[in-house]
Amino acid sequence: MNNNQPSFFDLLLEAHISLKRQGPGSADSMRQALGFLEPLDRFGKTADLGCGTGGQTMLLAEYLPGTIVGLDMFPEFIEKLNQTVKTSGLENRVKGIVGKMEELPFQENSLDLIWSEGAIDNIGFQEGLDHWHGFLKKDGYVAVTCPSWITKDHPDVVEQFWSDAGSHLDSVEKNINIMQDCGFEFIAAFVLPEECWTENYYDPREKEIQKLIEKYKSCDSVKEYAELNRQEVELFLAYKQYYGYVFYIGRAI
Repeated sequence: MNNNQPSFFDLLLEAHISLKRQGPGSADSMRQALGFLEPLDRFGKTADLGCGTGGQTMLLAEYLPGTIVGLDMFPEFIEKLNQTVKTSGLENRVKGIVGKMEELPFQENSLDLIWSEGAIDNIGFQEGLDHWHGFLKKDGYVAVTCPSWITKDHPDVVEQFWSDAGSHLDSVEKNINIMQDCGFEFIAAFVLPEECWTENYYDPREKEIQKLIEKYKSCDSVKEYAELNRQEVELFLAYKQYYGYVFYIGRAI
């Protein structure tokens, strides 16, 4: 990393690697999603895709009895996950690997559960479900969170922001239809509460951004990075009634 002028990629990693979560979510929401998957003892092999540093991966290990593989494209995140796994004495059940969600390294029809929080949107909801379906056993499950419209009104400023970020928002109804078209029986969907964004992600991220500002004084890229992140927060607080993260749960058929 260039300490004088770090790139946006460098800043993203540095701002997120110390966070418990690299995106909106909560232990309560995770438990709510798991409630639709009971009995949990049937999940012998789980993949957590886009796992980040593994905050939810380690929580899954508390509820699921089988093996869990966390996959993320950032080696730094996976290194931290595997350090946590070792410290927790779970090397026999949990491991992190570097990989891409759109090129999964698993055998076909080998997984009982694919879990993914705040990551499928990076490759597209339909593209992700299409690709992932083939790696699930028949009657295996998928549980993912994806930003979605939660009202019929779709403000242009929100649409533009997510488009500029290389993303796209669809309605809950459309995503349910996409899930079914990709070969899943729709099980459940629910909206994550506001604190999943604010208390659990935006607030701790802002503290890390403040550290970056202090560390890289008079650095234009840091100022720009901080401004873009704060615009994201302001947008959510102004338009949170229109969109949010939604948990989608389906069964492979």
